[in-house]
Amino acid sequence: MATYALVVLIIVFFLTSVIGVVTGSNSLIAVPVMFQVGIEPKVAVATNMFALVFMAIGGTIPFVRQKKIDYRKVSPFIVLTVISSAIGALLVGIISNQGIKLIVSVAMIAVAIFTLLRRNSGVGLEHKPMRYAGPLTYVLVFLLGIYGGLFSGGYVTILTAVCVGIYGMKYSEAIASTKLINVFSSSIATAVFMWQGLVDYKLGLILGAAMFVGAYVGAHYATRLNDVWLRRIFLTTVFLLAIKTLYDFI
Repeated sequence: MATYALVVLIIVFFLTSVIGVVTGSNSLIAVPVMFQVGIEPKVAVATNMFALVFMAIGGTIPFVRQKKIDYRKVSPFIVLTVISSAIGALLVGIISNQGIKLIVSVAMIAVAIFTLLRRNSGVGLEHKPMRYAGPLTYVLVFLLGIYGGLFSGGYVTILTAVCVGIYGMKYSEAIASTKLINVFSSSIATAVFMWQGLVDYKLGLILGAAMFVGAYVGAHYATRLNDVWLRRIFLTTVFLLAIKTLYDFI
């Protein structure tokens, strides 16, 4: 790989990690850039997932230190995610890139509309879980885990919306919780990709280091933002990414 291409990737992965701690969806930007510099699609997906492990860990540490995570709530999600993400990683290659883009675009627009309709979700004292929130959330966490292991583009974004809009978490709690869940999702998917021989370890370690630093910086500042601002950043990014992905698909 040319030096300039590696520099571009490092910058992209760092910047998307800083913002992605709150918004998720790093892979919707990072993976297409990897395609553009000539990395084979399956290797790009697998290597990005490898690097995401570092980002997830870097993004989780500040939230753990701030005691933002309710481990009792998150534990069932982690168990479901470990199983479903392994399934998703095994499915790589079956769904086309265009199919993935369309699924993500539709899902993100639905997430944005759903969040706007539940205006009090995730902020203030009025946010409440939906009826049958527990069982519905468990089903969605499992299904999303399959997608998260398959590609991860938009996975944390949609998972955050589920935790807020359905399960009744505040944005700060949901963002912290999904960072921890993503550690397990990306780790189990990476293990499958490693078994399949798809990971470029040298590139993955370089990009993983950039993502770890970016995520740690982003999470450090995210812990200082209130739920209203986290909601604004989250919704703005969801709409922009949905429009971008739909544009790319068309």
